[in-house]
Amino acid sequence: MDKWLKDRKGRVLSLEDIKHYCRVVTAIRKTIEVQNAIDQIYPRIEEEVIEF
Repeated sequence: MDKWLKDRKGRVLSLEDIKHYCRVVTAIRKTIEVQNAIDQIYPRIEEEVIEF
């Protein structure tokens, strides 16, 4: 995101640029949330697979 913003420094962002930026930020935030949930669940699943 830093590069995306730097590439647009000094110009007025269009509404579409702002919407795009917000969608990307939201996708990154959700990805981090899902990854954290997976990280918490994975050790238990791994133990169950090993026991199987």
